[in-house]
This record gives sequence, C-alpha cells and structure tokens, in this order.
Amino acid sequence: VGKRKAQIAAITQSSGDLILNVDSDTTLAPDVVSKLAHKMRDPAVGAAMGQLKASNQGDTWLTRLIDMEYWLACNEERAAQARFGAVMCCCGPCAMYRRSAMLSLLDQYETQLYRGKPSDFGEDRHLTILMLSAGFRTEYVPSAIAATVVPDTIGVYLRQQLRWARSTFRDTLLAFPVLPGLDRYLTLDVIGQNGGPLLLALSVLTGIGQFALTATVPWWTIMVIGSMTLVRCSVAAYRARELRFLRFSLHTLVNIFLLIPLKAYALCTLSNS
Repeated sequence: VGKRKAQIAAITQSSGDLILNVDSDTTLAPDVVSKLAHKMRDPAVGAAMGQLKASNQGDTWLTRLIDMEYWLACNEERAAQARFGAVMCCCGPCAMYRRSAMLSLLDQYETQLYRGKPSDFGEDRHLTILMLSAGFRTEYVPSAIAATVVPDTIGVYLRQQLRWARSTFRDTLLAFPVLPGLDRYLTLDVIGQNGGPLLLALSVLTGIGQFALTATVPWWTIMVIGSMTLVRCSVAAYRARELRFLRFSLHTLVNIFLLIPLKAYALCTLSNS
C-alpha cells in the first residue's frame, strides 16, 4: 500500500516517545539515535534530521558529485534553516519525530491530496511542513551521520530528481501560510530556492537567444555563471577543508543542461504521480 501507509501503521502500533524514520538503504552511525534524541529533549522540537552522506560515494563520478551535493544541502541549506528553528525538509533517510506531535498530524498526513489525487511521494517534506504548521521547531544535527545509497546512473538520478522537484513545488505552496509565523530568513530562503533556478534559466535562455540572433558568444553570461560557480565551490572547499569541492563546478553543467529542463517539466506535470 506504499511507504506512507506503512509508516502510519508502524507509528500507530508503536509506543516510544520518539520515532526514528530510516530508509531501507541507509546505514546509521552508532551514536545517531542518542544525538538526535538529545536534540529532541526540548519539547518545542517536533523533528530533527541527521547529516546525509553517500555510502557508495566512490562508485562513479555521479555518486561523488551527489555526495558533495548532499554535504552542501545539509551543511549550508539545512544548517542555515536550523539557525532560525525551521528546517524545511527533514530528509527521509534519517529523521526523528516526536510521537505525540505525529499522532496529532497523522490524519492530515494520510489524506494529502493534490488536485483530488492521493499524494504518494515527498513524504518527508510534507511531514516537515505539517510539523511547522503545528508550531513545532525542526532541527538539524550535523554530528548524527547517516550513509545512504545514491543513484549511480544519470537515468536513475533524473527520475529521483523529478520526484523531488514535484514534491518541492507542491509543498512549497503549502509552506506559504506557515512562513509569516517563522523568522524572515525562511521567507528569503524559500524565495531563493525557487527564484535562483528561475534566474539561472533566464540567463541561459538569454545567452542562447543572443547566440541565435547575433551569432556572438554570450561571454558575459558565461563569465558571470562561471564566477559564481567558482566562488560557491571555493567557499564549500574552505568550509569542508576538502579540495574535492572545487570539482563540484561540474554540477553547474548538470544543473543547466539536465536539472533546469527537468524542473520545468516537473512544474508542468505536478499532478502526475
């Protein structure tokens, strides 16, 4: 009957004060439960997630790229959101929830619809939004390490990203009513998460238009995008103390030529399950 129904069955039959959600392809460090539980000692916290890494990082160039992508998503995006008490998505591979809070949200969680159809993906993001709507904080614990299997081929990666893009678009709409009650940084974050790819797409389309109409290479566009990529990767390499993050520049090409068109397709097919 699907992951969401199985989760609900397990939650209703459980008895602990805290519930740990772990994906089947995820391996937890020995101290993950204790570290997440320590964060949950504050009754205002409804959920907490750990830091995700790729367990198959060394398999292909793509898995190495995704591992760096996960580091940035956790230690830049989630870490910044946690500073203001609202991680916007406690990721499915490793997230702990307060049982009493979950029980009060299960009906909404189970009956989520989009255009009249049951929603059957994006469980982690939707459950996080429900937690924030109920007035709970959501947190990130960087020292709680979980290693998960990531896609090792482009086809599998794009199918995963298509599901995630649809989930993000759907639940961003649900997050809008929550934002006024959160710190103003979270509104800026949501605008940046959705407006950034749009601005990048417009820049690329403008560059293509310039080349098509004037037969001149849009060097200014290329230089700006390249400079921003280099700055971002350099900052990540400095913060992580790992030079490998300079190679994350390759992700900009994946983003421009694969992920932006895919996100546009996802936006046009939001009701497709």
